[in-house]
Amino acid sequence: MPKKFWLMKTEPDVFSIDDLKNAADATDRWEGVRNYQARNFMRDQMKKGDEVLFYHSNAEPSGVVGVAVVTKEAYPDPTALDPNSKYFDEKSAQLGESRWLMVDVSFKFKFQRTVTLKAIKEHPKLNTMRVAQKGQRLSIQPVLKEEFQEVKKLGGLAKDSF
Repeated sequence: MPKKFWLMKTEPDVFSIDDLKNAADATDRWEGVRNYQARNFMRDQMKKGDEVLFYHSNAEPSGVVGVAVVTKEAYPDPTALDPNSKYFDEKSAQLGESRWLMVDVSFKFKFQRTVTLKAIKEHPKLNTMRVAQKGQRLSIQPVLKEEFQEVKKLGGLAKDSF
């Protein structure tokens, strides 16, 4: 199966690209996804080795700040069952199992410069990306390979790092 490309959003004050880079083995779990469509992307399409545009949302400015890679495919998110977690889910607790999934991701690159949402919207090769569309709030979104490569170029990665 060919590699897929994704954009994953996080708020940098909750979990930033630097947090991922500084995690043990530069790897951490992507927990707290509580949207069925985003969960289904993880469950049905996201595979080990897929690459991720790491997007800081609710930041000034919001935009893509680096690249990560999926290192573990979807598995149950235990935070849904933890009443002390901000990601606790009452329905999961009633079921006795998590309705929600997570993946593990590893740090790959931090961009030299943020590829802002504004820049994506104004770029002729990127303005059709889901993240650029009005009302698109999904925390996990598929990205075309060509879009992925263009964002990496704009972020300042050398061609040989692709």
